[in-house]
This record gives sequence, C-alpha cells and structure tokens, in this order.
Amino acid sequence: MSVRSQGSTLFSAILILVATTVVVQLWLLTFSMEALLRGQFGTLIPAALASTALLIINAGLLRYVFRFDREAQKDLQE
Repeated sequence: MSVRSQGSTLFSAILILVATTVVVQLWLLTFSMEALLRGQFGTLIPAALASTALLIINAGLLRYVFRFDREAQKDLQE
C-alpha cells in the first residue's frame, strides 16, 4: 500500500474521530448552558473536564496528522 493511500485512509479516519468529538463537545456545551440556567452548578465542572479531555484528544490527533505528513513528505523526497 502506498504512503499516499495510507495517508488518505488515516486522514479520513482521524477526520471522523475529530468530527465526532466536536459534536460531543457541542453537546457538552449545550448541556452545561442548560445546567447553568437551571442553577445546577454541580454538573459544570465534570462537563468542563470532559470537554478539556476531548480538546486534548483532538490536539493529539492533529499533531499525529502533521507528524505523519512530515514523515511522508520526507519519504517521497528520498
């Protein structure tokens, strides 16, 4: 399997994961805002922590894509 084909498959899979985590983060934001308006402050910290964890996961996936692309470019130049 060529590097370009592997990169395309990898990028598609990571894009699906990122899209899923962004939808979950939007749901967490909506849930948090509703809880805030109801005065239920106990759910805000866990929702913020979960959203932060998803942000870290997305940043890690983005870093992985950039590193893979850099290595693929290096392999193509050789």
